[in-house]
Amino acid sequence: MFKAKILFIGPSESGKTILANFLSDTTENVGGEYRPTQGVRILEFESQPEGSGDNKTCEVELWDCSGDFKFESCWPALMKDSSGVVIIFNPDVPSHLKEIETWHLMFISSQGLQDNQCLLIAHHKPGSVVEDGQLPLGSHLSRLPLIHSNLEEEPEDVRQAFCRYLGNVINTMSENREQEEMSIIT
Repeated sequence: MFKAKILFIGPSESGKTILANFLSDTTENVGGEYRPTQGVRILEFESQPEGSGDNKTCEVELWDCSGDFKFESCWPALMKDSSGVVIIFNPDVPSHLKEIETWHLMFISSQGLQDNQCLLIAHHKPGSVVEDGQLPLGSHLSRLPLIHSNLEEEPEDVRQAFCRYLGNVINTMSENREQEEMSIIT
């Protein structure tokens, strides 16, 4: 069974914790008030990724990382051995569109992750209008898969999109393992 370490990163107050709790079926007594994540929260659960070869269950370590730059000194430790990165942002906040460029540079470019190991989630807060139109993303960000999430209206669409993404990550992990085994044999 594969174990995937997925990082949820992005600007503060973008909805990382809400999405992490939803995808891992974790319930917290939040009470509706915003409480920023301090450092990182690690959620472990099993999932059935879509499109991953034999469609087996995999273990997921979902690292819900703080969006506060005061934790930047911890980022190398968070990135170690990660299988994939999900950048979550609120498309209704103009500064988030600029800030995700920095998150991409620090967490994706620096690790040399493939596009299929990455995902952008434009997370819409309750009551906001969801427009699936083009977002003004930089060229390296526009290559990444993008989904719009709205947990009020289409929660299962978000879960299915995450399972498809997880399938891509597991397939990449499997291919990398096979290449490593072949290099040992030859």
